[in-house]
Amino acid sequence: MNAASRNSLGVDIYIASWGGEPLAYSEGDPYTHHGRSSVGVNQEQKRERQGIIGASSLRLEATDKVRGEAKFVDDLSFPGMLYAKVIRSTVPHARITNLDLSCVGKHTGVVCTLTADEVPGENIVHVIYDDQPALADGIVRYIGEPIALLAAEDRRSTERAARLATIDYEQLPAVFDPLSALSPDAPTVAVSEAVEEKPNVFNTMRIRKGDIERGFAEADIVIEETYHTGYQEHAYLETQGAIAVPEENGSMVIYGTMQCPFYVQAAVAKVLDLSLSKIRVVQTTTGGAFGGKEDIPSVISSLAALLARKSRRPVKLVLTREEDILTSSKRHPSVVHYKSGARSDGTLTAIEVDFVYNAGAYQTLSSAVLWRGLVHSAGPYRIPHVKIDGRSVATNTVPCGAFRGFGSPQVIFAHESQLDRLANRLGIDRLEIRRVNALRTGERTATNQQLGKSTGVIETIKEAGKRIRWKDRLKSVNTFNKRSVYRRRGLGVSTVMYGVGLGGKAPFLDKAGAYMKLEADGSLTIAVGNVEMGQGFTTVVTQIASEAMQIPMKRIHIAPVDSSRVPDSGPTAASRGTTMSGLAVIDAAEKLWKRIAKVAGILNIAEEEISVRLDEIAQAFWMRNLDPAVEGWATAAPVSWDPETGLGDAYFVYSYATHIAEVEVDVTTGEVSVEDFVAIHDSGKIINHQLATGQVEGGIAQGLGFALMEEIKQEKGELSAKGFTTYRIPTVRDMPSHAHVDFVEVLYSKGPYGAKGLGEVPLMAAHAAVSRAVAHAINTAITAYPLSPEQVKRNVALSQVLAG
Repeated sequence: MNAASRNSLGVDIYIASWGGEPLAYSEGDPYTHHGRSSVGVNQEQKRERQGIIGASSLRLEATDKVRGEAKFVDDLSFPGMLYAKVIRSTVPHARITNLDLSCVGKHTGVVCTLTADEVPGENIVHVIYDDQPALADGIVRYIGEPIALLAAEDRRSTERAARLATIDYEQLPAVFDPLSALSPDAPTVAVSEAVEEKPNVFNTMRIRKGDIERGFAEADIVIEETYHTGYQEHAYLETQGAIAVPEENGSMVIYGTMQCPFYVQAAVAKVLDLSLSKIRVVQTTTGGAFGGKEDIPSVISSLAALLARKSRRPVKLVLTREEDILTSSKRHPSVVHYKSGARSDGTLTAIEVDFVYNAGAYQTLSSAVLWRGLVHSAGPYRIPHVKIDGRSVATNTVPCGAFRGFGSPQVIFAHESQLDRLANRLGIDRLEIRRVNALRTGERTATNQQLGKSTGVIETIKEAGKRIRWKDRLKSVNTFNKRSVYRRRGLGVSTVMYGVGLGGKAPFLDKAGAYMKLEADGSLTIAVGNVEMGQGFTTVVTQIASEAMQIPMKRIHIAPVDSSRVPDSGPTAASRGTTMSGLAVIDAAEKLWKRIAKVAGILNIAEEEISVRLDEIAQAFWMRNLDPAVEGWATAAPVSWDPETGLGDAYFVYSYATHIAEVEVDVTTGEVSVEDFVAIHDSGKIINHQLATGQVEGGIAQGLGFALMEEIKQEKGELSAKGFTTYRIPTVRDMPSHAHVDFVEVLYSKGPYGAKGLGEVPLMAAHAAVSRAVAHAINTAITAYPLSPEQVKRNVALSQVLAG
C-alpha cells in the first residue's frame, strides 16, 4: 500500500509516515464548552475527554479497514442476487438504427435485459438539469454512454453475454474540443433546457466589479496569458458500485458507495416513478470519493434499480477499473485566458478573465463547478476592478463532474502564475506580492463580499514564509543553481481561498440534520446525513458529540448513513461536512441536554454530576416512558448572489492556505522531484489535528499528481487511460522528502467550536506551489498541465533559447 492508493486508509498511511503532534487544548477557547461546566466528571472520563476538540483521536473505523473487516459494496450479498452489466456506446455521436439483444437474452445465466423503452418513470438521471438519460434513447453522445442493461446469475455470464449485443449506428458529426464546439458551424451536441441560446454552451456566468478600463489604465504593467489543464481521474481505491434490493409494496433499497445519498434517492425515485418515501438509500463503507461519487452514484444506482424492478430480485452493479476510468466523471479540462494589471509597487488594479470548461456530453454538475471557478478566479486578493466570464461547453466526450477543488484548481493555476509573472517583471519578492495584495478582515472580495473576522490568509502567508525560512531558502536555491549544471532547484508559493459550503448558487442545499438518542445504558446513538468516505468524518462528528454531551467517545455510536433516519442533509461536498453536520449534532445535543437536566433535577442529581451518572438518568428515561430522542438541524448563514453582475455574498465563510514547495529538476531528463514542502492552513478550529494533517498530506499528493504527471489524452472522444498502468498517480516515492503541515486557527464564530472547512483546500494550493517551483527552477513560463518530463524538457529548451 502506498500513496497511490487514494482510499479511506490513505490518511492513516500518511500519518504513520509523517506524524503530527496533537494541538494543545485551550481552556480559554470560547467555543469549546458550550456553556456547561465539566466539573464532576470522574478522573477516567477527564483523562479520556481532556482536549477532545483539537485532539488527535484515532479514527474509529481504521481498525476494521486495516483488518479487512469493513464491508464495501462488493462485499455485500443478498439471497437471489443478480449481477448487472451495462452495454455501452462505442462511438461518440450517432443515431442508433438497430438494437438487437435477442442473443444476449438467450445466453446461459441471463435473467433479463432492459432498454430505454422499458424505463417505468422518466428516462432521466436527475442531477441539476434533467438532460442526461439513464439509457440512450435513439441517440448516443459519447463513447461509453449506457444503451442497454442485462442481469445474470454470475459476473462471467454478464461479460460474455454483453458481447453478443448487436448495435448498428448512423454516425453523426461530433466535436471534442470546447473551443471548437463554440464555433457557429460546430456540430450540435445537445439540445435541452441545459443549453443556452448559443450552440453547445451549457452555462455562461460573469462577474462585473468596478470599471475594468479604469483599472487597466491605472496599472503600470499589464500581462496576459492563456493556460490549459486536462482531465484528472479521481483514482479512488474502490470503484463505483451499488446494489438495488426490491422490497414489499414496490419500494426499493439502494446500498452503495457514495457521497450524496439524497441525490441518489431523488434520481432513483424519478427513474422508477416512485415517491421518495419508497426509496431508501444506505451508504456502504466508501473507499474514497474526491467528488467522483457525488454524481455518478445516481447513474449506477438508477441502472441497478431498473434491473431490480424488472427482475424482482436484488441486483449488483459494480464497475471494473477500466470501465470506471473510461465512463465516470473527471476534472473539467480548461482553457483560461487571464489578464492582470498592477502598479509598480505590486498592488493589483484589475483582472480580466475568460475561461472555458469542457463539460462533456451532459451537464451533470458543470454549472455548479463553473460557478465556483468563477467566484475563485480572482484568488484571495484585493482587486478593485474585475471582469470575469466563464462558460461550460458541451462536447462529445465523457461528462465531467465534481472533483476535489470543484472548478477552482484550474483558475488557481492561472491566478498564481500571473502573480509570479507580475512579481518577476516588477522585481518584487513573490511572497511579498501576495502579502501586499492579500485580503484582510473588512475588505471586499471579487464578488464585493465584505469579509468577516475569520479571515486568516495573511497569517498563512507569514507562517509559511517563516517555516520555510523564505529568504534564506531562496539564497540556498540560487547557490545550488550556480554550482549545478544538470540539476536546478526552484521555490514556488501558492495562496488560495475557498468558499465553504454550497454558496449562493445552491443555498437551498446547505442544511443538515442529526438524530440523537440516549440509550437505556447512558450511551448515545447518533445518525447524520453526511457521510464518511475516508476523510475521518465519523471520528470528527463523534468528537463534537463527545464535547457537546460531556461523555467519552467510546460511549457514542454513529449509525450508518441511511436516508430513512434523517432529513435530506445535502451533499457531502464543498468541505461542508464538519461544519454543517457538526452544527446539527450540537443543536441535537442542546435539546437532549435540556431533557437530561430536567430528569436529573427530578432525581436530585446536580448538573455537575450528570455526565458521571448518565446511566442512572437514562434508566429513569426508560422506566418513566420519557422520550430519549431528539433531532438537530442546521442551516448555513444567509448568502446572496446576483447572476447579472456576479456580485454578492457568495459563501458564508472562507478557508485559506499558503503552500510553499521546493523542487529539483533534472534538465537532461525533465524529471521533477519535490524536495521540501510547507503547508499552512486557516480552517478555523481544528477538531482533530492528526486527521486534518492527513487531509492536507493527501491533498498534497493529489495536487502534485495534477501538476506533474496525471494525464488522460483524448482522441475523437476516446480516452487513452484504461487503468493505473496507463494513468500514473503519485506513489510514496513521489512525495516530498520533507514536509511540514500546520494550522493557524482563526475561529469562525458560527462554526462548530469555531471550525470551518478543510477537505478541498490542500489540493487547491498544492498543485500551484509545485508548478510555480518548477517555473522558478527552469526560469520560464509554465502554461499547461501536466508537467511531464517531456513537457519540462520542452520548457527547458525554450528557456535556453530565450536566454541566449
